[in-house]
Amino acid sequence: MTKFGVAQSVRRVEDPRLLKGNGSYTDDISVPGTLVGVVLRSPHAAAKLLSIDTASAKALPGVVAIYTGADLEADGIGGLPCAAAVKNRDGTPQATPPHPVLAVGAVRHVGDPVAFIVAATTEAARDAAEAVTVEYDILPSITDLATALDDGSPLVWDSVPNNRAFDWDIGQKDETEKLFKSAAHVTRLTVVNNRIVVSSMEARAAHAEYDAKTERWTLRTNTQGGWLLKDLLSSAVFKTPADRFRIITPDVGGGFGMKIFLYAEHVMCCYAARKLGRPVKWTSERSEAFLSDTHGRDNITLGEVAIDADGKLLALRTRNVANMGAYLSTFAPYIPTYAGTGVLASIYGFKAVYANVIGVFTNTVPVDAYRGAGRPESNYLVERLIDAAARELKIDRIEFRRRNIVPPEMMPHKTPVGKTYDSGDFRILLDAGLKTTDWAGFEARRAASAKKGLRRGIGLAYYLEATGGAPTERAEIQFTDDDFVDVFVGTQSTGQGHETAYVQLTVEKLGVPPEKVRVKQGDTDRIPTGGGTGGARSLYSEGQAILLTANSVIEKGKKAASEALEAAPADIVFEDGKFSIVGTDRAMDIMTLAAHQRVRAQKGEDVTTLDAAEVANIDAHTFPNGCHIAEVEIDPETGVVRVVRYSVTDDVGKAVNPLIVRGQVHGGVAQGFGQAVLEHTAFDPDSGQLLSGSFMDYALPRADDLPDIEVDLIEVPCASNPLGVKGAGEAGAVGSPPAVINAIVDALSVDGVTHIDMPATPEKVWQTIATAKAA
Repeated sequence: MTKFGVAQSVRRVEDPRLLKGNGSYTDDISVPGTLVGVVLRSPHAAAKLLSIDTASAKALPGVVAIYTGADLEADGIGGLPCAAAVKNRDGTPQATPPHPVLAVGAVRHVGDPVAFIVAATTEAARDAAEAVTVEYDILPSITDLATALDDGSPLVWDSVPNNRAFDWDIGQKDETEKLFKSAAHVTRLTVVNNRIVVSSMEARAAHAEYDAKTERWTLRTNTQGGWLLKDLLSSAVFKTPADRFRIITPDVGGGFGMKIFLYAEHVMCCYAARKLGRPVKWTSERSEAFLSDTHGRDNITLGEVAIDADGKLLALRTRNVANMGAYLSTFAPYIPTYAGTGVLASIYGFKAVYANVIGVFTNTVPVDAYRGAGRPESNYLVERLIDAAARELKIDRIEFRRRNIVPPEMMPHKTPVGKTYDSGDFRILLDAGLKTTDWAGFEARRAASAKKGLRRGIGLAYYLEATGGAPTERAEIQFTDDDFVDVFVGTQSTGQGHETAYVQLTVEKLGVPPEKVRVKQGDTDRIPTGGGTGGARSLYSEGQAILLTANSVIEKGKKAASEALEAAPADIVFEDGKFSIVGTDRAMDIMTLAAHQRVRAQKGEDVTTLDAAEVANIDAHTFPNGCHIAEVEIDPETGVVRVVRYSVTDDVGKAVNPLIVRGQVHGGVAQGFGQAVLEHTAFDPDSGQLLSGSFMDYALPRADDLPDIEVDLIEVPCASNPLGVKGAGEAGAVGSPPAVINAIVDALSVDGVTHIDMPATPEKVWQTIATAKAA
């Protein structure tokens, strides 16, 4: 195995370029003649749009154009589509009201785009935005998910009764009801999965150019894969052939699901660039991101588990009310339905599962996928229920889990919601996690903390993830004139370390020098198809495509070597980066052979070159899983929660780069901790204003909020792909919220606390203690 082979903890090859400031992000793009766009947004959560007067603003120096929804409608520009519709339980379609690029007739959340101002400078565009006069008729708004379905609540859309976007279900309803009736015990729990502002390090941006001669756009923007945008812009918005769009994605500073989607600003820039014949650029400010980026989570879920007299789980029943915001974002309905419910059975042997999901419109920013995309919400519910059930039954929470875990001898295991786990040894990971954290010695640590006046608790959550994404992926390997190996991929790195992992796979398979491998991504002209990045799919999807393409390179190389070495193809073998004739010392390394054949081809000779491209069918997804254990100390006088120890024992299948895997887990845990303890998205119930609209009011985790995170990797190879890998990008964010909250509840059990909702801020913890004591 070489230094850069699979399973090596190789440092990321992209880091020197990025750390030295040589990254190139969307906002860095500078094209002569570029104009700047600024979006005028609604200050109201709900209002009729009576008039927009742009005359004074257009007269200001530097202002080139101002566009409104009426302008786009007149030019036949379509709205933003929902690409993942679901059906109601009765088979009728979901409610899909229009999502205009710029508001027409009404605004439906604070931040709703009203006008697009294009000017020579950012300052001139901002001045013009302030000079636009908009007349609103302010209406009552609804931002509270808990009451949005109630009769009498304000309607976001007059055409959608009770704000119900859809009423969807999955599972065995009758069998579930039967098992609940026969159960010896039923545990019920309602949990809040709080709304998250995604807060990627790099804000969204777009830079559009239009070539009138070719009638083509070039849109440079920070996406998680440009192919989706290309398809939606062409088919739904501009109603033109897809080949009229070229999407280029430069370096991206974080995405977490939020940068997958088609946004209004993409359309505005493309529209203005065509109208004006000049490049148009827009870059979000941080305060603007709070009001225009899709948010995450925001569910209220009732969960119930039926248990027999032996403490065995029989059935799970859930009713999830999921906030869609004011409009349906690109994949919004899919997230709480198919994505979220697919892992409800988790690692446990439920005989039946029934899930009802109700999508709800509110006067808030649209909600869509955020790291984990539905799976963290379901895992949170299940692991909170498991702890609650064990407490009610007076069964040790570890013993209760062991009693109900699906054993490895049952693999492959088909769940009641139709997923088939190909592999997994959950008990081994559970036992390893308990040993790592010295679970057995915890009570002594609890007593030591109590002497200091602190509450100490330990919490465990066993998560199971289901990766997702496009059903195919493409790779291309090209040997270049400057003696490099270019690997073209259909995924998109947003900071995960893709370049390093793909170099490792290429080096392992082809034996080329790692410094000679260049990973190319993010250009829909050069890379015709791609599934993008999301659902923790990149390594197992693109990895399979690279493997398939490398095999094609080797087969072509054998034929090319037979030509170059004047031997029969059957006599050529490939090993350690060299093609050789069996039984002789005659050989050519792959780089030399590729260059030799390329030169001959350039001279017009009919020879075999080594370049290859393949599309891999992704026939099955993967199920990473693991055990998270959190240990917390709480000051009962202030309600402050401090995580003093955190461990993760993960099964991500074969780890191509354990160093990168651990880094991904660290980041996910930090985000999950943030949701559990810090991140509170608050709206004023009367005005609908976002009260936590900046980092002064919205708390993100910092380095000193977390201890060192211990990550142990136990490899249970995936049986459904040739690499044996499972997704790792989202796992940390899936297991951490229930582990932390279970630890907090354990710490406060001495005060009679049995439940607390996220985020467990100091105020909420203090109030929970006080309420429990008063009871």
